[in-house]
Amino acid sequence: MNYKGTPAAIMSEPLVQPNESPLPLKRNFPVFRLMGGNLISFVGDQMYLLALPLLVLEITGSPLSMGLVAALERLPLLAQPFMGVFTDYFNRKKILIACDLGRFLLLIGTALLYFFSLLTMMELSCTAFFIGVFSQIYNTCQFASVPKLVRKEDLQLVNSINSSLFNTAVFTAPAAGGIVISLMNPGAALFMNGLSFLAALCAVVSLPLPMSREEVSGRAFMKDVKAGFDYVWSMKPILFTNAAMFFSVFGTTLFLTMLVFHLKQVIRLDAVQIGWLLSAGGLAAILGSITSSFVRKHLTYRSILFAGSIIGGGSIVLFGYADSYVWLLAGNAIGTFAASIQSPCILTIRQKLTPDRLLGRVQATSRFLTWFTMPFAAFLAGILADSFGTGRTILTAGVIVILSSFFYLHRSLGNKALL
Repeated sequence: MNYKGTPAAIMSEPLVQPNESPLPLKRNFPVFRLMGGNLISFVGDQMYLLALPLLVLEITGSPLSMGLVAALERLPLLAQPFMGVFTDYFNRKKILIACDLGRFLLLIGTALLYFFSLLTMMELSCTAFFIGVFSQIYNTCQFASVPKLVRKEDLQLVNSINSSLFNTAVFTAPAAGGIVISLMNPGAALFMNGLSFLAALCAVVSLPLPMSREEVSGRAFMKDVKAGFDYVWSMKPILFTNAAMFFSVFGTTLFLTMLVFHLKQVIRLDAVQIGWLLSAGGLAAILGSITSSFVRKHLTYRSILFAGSIIGGGSIVLFGYADSYVWLLAGNAIGTFAASIQSPCILTIRQKLTPDRLLGRVQATSRFLTWFTMPFAAFLAGILADSFGTGRTILTAGVIVILSSFFYLHRSLGNKALL
């Protein structure tokens, strides 16, 4: 590792070697294959997010158990700094393939256990934990891989397209998952999710990803972990978006952990109605992702992120108060629209301000700093819902997200010429 310790020295290094220049986006078929594979796995993920709480509800009927399973799934976040070094040291293509293969085997195995009436909370908890491990490694590795596949000037657009594809899955998959679960069972949704990772694996195999430059560096492991923290601390736009995300993610985790439980047990919706409600949010998120690149041309990151966070937190508060299907639809749609405008901006800030050799560590460090409370928040959601109800838990989540918005007002995010 050749970390010089100063942002100026690091930013002077090219993100892509001259002989490795990616193609213009319209002819960049590798990145389109990657995004196509992402779309398929995103669809499966949305079915998983609907099936998992319904499986917990079927086995235990306890919101506290849902909090425990959600906490286990998020526990691997605590190892993010080490995952970042791992991503920067080893061949990223092989890491992506291994993660897709691992998730395929896990979900197919869990679905088979359910089909033969052998699935218990122990197996479900283990599946949730290891899905979390593979997903965290995969997400960090993919983030670090994208700048090697596209030109720097295409990053914002590619992140917006990828976010749009994710939100397309959010739009289509929950409704489809609700129908699958209604006609068959949650195990069928898990099985389909497993197959989606097999399809994503095939897309990754075709990617022209080179070996990481860090693979043979031989530097001390902990020193490399520290490099990620040092860089995040020195780069204020990354630092303050992370500070905002720390509180926002905590509140959002409280909300999402109890979302399906609230709709099922309190509002008394069935799986199909829940699926359509979540899909409506996905439609709004597609519009938000499409809007993100356009809005960025006219507004600073500070304005976009602050407004998005205020609106998103307010939508969660509305969701907590709402007891009619129409208002629940509105709350979910407003929140996903706001979040989908913010997400490409945060990703682009990190990618453009970080050199290639530190991308894995900076992303992993940022995810650790913003997400390390997620296991606690998920478990706390179960405790709060058990004691005070899911509605009050969701209201609390919304207030926390609103308060997190003020970190986005830092002056480092207010320069319109940023990036």
